[in-house]
This record gives sequence, structure tokens and C-alpha cells, in this order.
Amino acid sequence: MAGGQDLFDAIVMADNRFHGEGYQEGYEEGSSLGVIEGRQHGTVYGAKIGSEIGCYQGFAFAWRCLLHSRATEEDSKKMKVLESLISMIQKFPYGDPTYANLHEDLGRIRGKFKQLCSLLNVQPDFKISAEGSGLSF
Repeated sequence: MAGGQDLFDAIVMADNRFHGEGYQEGYEEGSSLGVIEGRQHGTVYGAKIGSEIGCYQGFAFAWRCLLHSRATEEDSKKMKVLESLISMIQKFPYGDPTYANLHEDLGRIRGKFKQLCSLLNVQPDFKISAEGSGLSF
């Protein structure tokens, strides 16, 4: 009779066993796919941030050249804000994706860029799209 009970126990417990095995297989596959999807998302998001900061940096370098060539007393505040923006961009941690203040620093750079545009009386239109990014005036 003990052998008969083991047979019925195996049948009754099959549902639990298959549920557990299915859960484990699904968890492993989901973890693997999650890493792949996360890496792809991180790559796209990182490229957008890099493109945005690159446009800010190019904008700032161009204006630094323009303002240095005609440096007047009136341009001193513009130069201070411009140099501050360049400094913030150069200190930005490009190589550290785990940097805790990434979004705060990016927000400060955006704010400084807007302040500089206001001082320069420039209306930028920064857009990121599937085709690339651009800064137009």
C-alpha cells in the first residue's frame, strides 16, 4: 500500500512540481531578457544625453570664440555665465552611469544653457529625434 500512496502523491504533487519548474525557467529567461532590454534602453538614453550635452558644448565654444573676438565691458556677465556652463559640462561624469546626481547636474546644465541663451538673446530649439539631434536658431 505504501507504493500506491507514493504513486498518488507523485500525481497529486505533479502540479506543484511543474509550477515550480515553470516558474524557475520563466524567471531565468525573464532575467536574461531584462538585462538585454535594459542595456538597449540605457544605450539609447545615454546617447540622447550625450548628444544634448554635445550640442550645449559646441554652442558654448562657438559663443566663447565670438565673445572673445569682440570682448566689451557689456559682455563680461555673458562670459561669466558662458565659462560657468563650460565648466559644468567639463565636470559632467560621462563615464559613470551610476552617478547619483546625474539628473540634477543635467538639470543645472540645462538651466545654465537657458540663462546663457537669454543673455545672448538667442532662441534655441534643441530637438532629439530618431534621425539625430540638432540645435537650430
